[in-house]
Formats: sequence, structure tokens, C-alpha cells
Amino acid sequence: MTGEVIGVGLCVLAGLLCLWGGVREVRSQARLRRYGVHAEGVVVDQEQAPSDDFLTPVIEFADRQGRPVRFRPAATGTGLGLDLGAHVPVVHLPEQPESASVFTRKHRRSRVVGLFTGGVLFLGAAVLATLTQ
Repeated sequence: MTGEVIGVGLCVLAGLLCLWGGVREVRSQARLRRYGVHAEGVVVDQEQAPSDDFLTPVIEFADRQGRPVRFRPAATGTGLGLDLGAHVPVVHLPEQPESASVFTRKHRRSRVVGLFTGGVLFLGAAVLATLTQ
């Protein structure tokens, strides 16, 4: 009984954290849409972390002062169109060019959908576990 209660509690906690992250991401994207500086970035490198099986693109763009800024996008994987040499739209807050994001529909949507889906799945698992007790 105690293990089941802990499991349900962890599922609820994980679900709420995912939903909170999804709301936070939506607010962040709205802020970027409203106040962000748009630029054109180029995928200049592909890096592979020792613990990963896939390549993470490195994107470079010029900030308002013309200085080059490099970053790694949060959403990575196949099908996101980040091959070496690809030109991608980039957006960042004026005072924080190092916190830039790729500004394509696929990149904006993938994190939000993933977080909300995770939240619903975890909360659904908690409800299912509670109903079957």
C-alpha cells in the first residue's frame, strides 16, 4: 500500500512539473515573440556529447552589435531541419543574445507539446493507479 501511494504521489508530482514547464515555455515563447530580436543563424557545427547518440547542432548568428554568438538549441533530433550549413531563423531577448532560440514552428511546438503530453501521461497514470487500487 505505501509503495502504491508513493508511486501515485511521484506521478502527480512529475505531471505537475511537466505542466508547469509547459506553461513556463509558452510564456517564454510569448515574451520572445513580443520583445525578441530576430536574426538569421547558420548551423556551423554538429557536436556529439559522449552520453548522446545524436548530433547537437551549433548555430551562429550576429547580435545587434555585430558580434558572433553561438548556441545549441534546446530541441534537437532528426526532422527538425538543422543540417550543417542550414540557415535558420533565430530570436533572442535584446539583453540576452546568448539565450537565443531557433524560431521555427517545429522547434517552438516540440518542447511545448512534449511537456504537456508528459504532464497528461503522468497525471493519467496517477489517476489510473488510484482507480485500480
